[in-house]
Amino acid sequence: MTTAADVLKKIKDEDIKFLDLRFTDPRGKLQHVTMDCTYVDEDMFSEGVMFDGSSIAGWKAINESDMTLMLDPSTAHLDPFFAHSTMVVLCDILDPISGEGYNRDPRSTAKKAEAYVKASGIGDTIFFGPEPEFFVFDDVRFSTDPYNTGFQLDSTELPSNMPTEYEMGNMGHRPRIKGGYFPVPPVDAGQDYRSEMLEVLKQMGVKMEKHHHEVAAAQHELGTLFAPMVQSADQMQLYKYAVHQVAHAYGKTATFMPKPVYGDNGTGMHCHQSIWKDGKPIFAGNEYAGLSESCLYYIGGIIKHAKAINAFTNPTTNSYKRLVPGFEAPVLLAYSARNRS
Repeated sequence: MTTAADVLKKIKDEDIKFLDLRFTDPRGKLQHVTMDCTYVDEDMFSEGVMFDGSSIAGWKAINESDMTLMLDPSTAHLDPFFAHSTMVVLCDILDPISGEGYNRDPRSTAKKAEAYVKASGIGDTIFFGPEPEFFVFDDVRFSTDPYNTGFQLDSTELPSNMPTEYEMGNMGHRPRIKGGYFPVPPVDAGQDYRSEMLEVLKQMGVKMEKHHHEVAAAQHELGTLFAPMVQSADQMQLYKYAVHQVAHAYGKTATFMPKPVYGDNGTGMHCHQSIWKDGKPIFAGNEYAGLSESCLYYIGGIIKHAKAINAFTNPTTNSYKRLVPGFEAPVLLAYSARNRS
């Protein structure tokens, strides 16, 4: 579906009850408001929906709170989790006065970046292929009160559960520390719910390639195909949403925290990147590792601005718990054909 008319027709033909409008806040979290389809019409797609921007952390002050959700019909898909039939549409955030994309809206910023590359003449398409990892825990407990501060995580896969007594017996099938990459079940306890995540994402329109266990106990990864930048970012939001929802349905908790467990590998997100022009990759060439001069300049730009980029790629204290030697996390500003350190 690519037009508002297509979305409205599907809502009518399939008697869909609700339209869920979703957007990304400055911290990267999905937010939503659900509209009764009785009141969904073409005007909603052309004029947008007003909401209180002051209630979203990091956006507007209360004296200028009105903002506009502008629906993107090309992102429409059915939500596979809700009890009542619900179609989802991702939205841009517009300033209601200027009608322009809000400069603190991540999706609008990504669109501006794509437009800038096209206007510069460097390329016409930017492809991104992220590889987000995550943990799935059976039990999560934490406390921040003045007399009891701390957390406790549990999974049947954790090596710390070797002596644990289970009602059905302790089978002992679990990976060693940093030994969880690619084992088959029963050591890999996440096969079924990862397959469920993959199937759900395919239903939501995301092109999925694979899934597997990652290096740490209780750590996993699903593989998506690369896509143009804004589309890829949209898919990452759907990816995280589906992972959280499926884990919850299995009575578990998923987290994308960079380093939830001390002493084992943390969670990263490699981002494969390329720029294309007239159907050809401008990063391919005859320089180091088969790269072009343009690609080497691109890499140089990333290295030069790495500290600023870290505000987005490593935004929390926990991010830097991960960036230590010995756990396949980057600790150097360098480039290489094969070296992952």
